[in-house]
Amino acid sequence: MIYSQQTPVKFLLADDHSLIRQGILFLLEEMNVEHEVFQASTLKQTLELMKTNSFCIAIIDAHFPDGNSLNVLPEIKKISPDTKILIFTGIEYAHSLKYINAGANGFLSKLSEESDIKDALHKMVNDGEYISADVQALLMNSLRNGNVVNPLSRLTERELQIAEMYAEGYGNLEIANKLDIKQNTVSTQKKRLFEKLKIDNIVELIELMKDNK
Repeated sequence: MIYSQQTPVKFLLADDHSLIRQGILFLLEEMNVEHEVFQASTLKQTLELMKTNSFCIAIIDAHFPDGNSLNVLPEIKKISPDTKILIFTGIEYAHSLKYINAGANGFLSKLSEESDIKDALHKMVNDGEYISADVQALLMNSLRNGNVVNPLSRLTERELQIAEMYAEGYGNLEIANKLDIKQNTVSTQKKRLFEKLKIDNIVELIELMKDNK
């Protein structure tokens, strides 16, 4: 999809961190594209602006204090089916296919080099989508390996059971008693599932469980 040079490209920047929004604004100013920018810091504001404006491109974070954008992408696409959505986030590329399947037109890590971010913005403006090399690799791998899409599928049945109990708020001793196993066995399983999921704490585990229900 090519946007007309005569018509300003209308952007929505949705991120709860103002520094991120300012950084994108700075890059947009450097681009040779007429543009108009609206900003949102919550998912609620994002949806409200979507209902009252026609955006060409929405650059949206994955997580907000009031929720996960993955859960509202279908609603956003229903409100404004022509808006092209770039998810700009700090979460791993392993999660990108879920967002693309939910309606996003691109997925970009906040850890990307400035040149890659500029490239993504140009492609969103000129083509209406941005598929990075990392996402392309995941798309290819997902045809052969479902584990790429859902990291929880890497866990054994017992590891998944323990992960679910941690996510529900149970501690090591409670899990050990409920499963009738030793407490150090629970600790070992916890360490192993954290390594498999590439996470460091229970908060990340809870977020991962929410994202992959």
